[in-house]
Amino acid sequence: QVQLVESGGGLVQAGGSLRLSCAASGRTGSRNTMGWFRQAPRKKREFVAAINWSSGTTYYAGSVKGRFTISRDNAKNTVYLQMNSLKPEDTAQYYCAATETVLRITDQAAYAYWGQGTQVTVSS
Repeated sequence: QVQLVESGGGLVQAGGSLRLSCAASGRTGSRNTMGWFRQAPRKKREFVAAINWSSGTTYYAGSVKGRFTISRDNAKNTVYLQMNSLKPEDTAQYYCAATETVLRITDQAAYAYWGQGTQVTVSS
């Protein structure tokens, strides 16, 4: 089992920045890929970003590329999502997830472990 705990959400004005954190514990050796997903009201959960834990290779959704940066701290077993130039359409519940696979990492079905989520609200 892998436990994930997110933090760092909040309310920010458009154009502002937030940094989300996700601390992993438990069988962290099982998390070869860690990702961030988000779900806005009345919308499906969507992929935001992912990182290969060993290589550091990153992947982004087109809607956030150039504005968001995913990174990890191996010593702290923590993954971060730095969000800059936030837009009202970025408003959502953000979830951290972990998976043993390095394939299909944009597909939420590939992720076995999920955090409880943290709310990000961007005002216009």
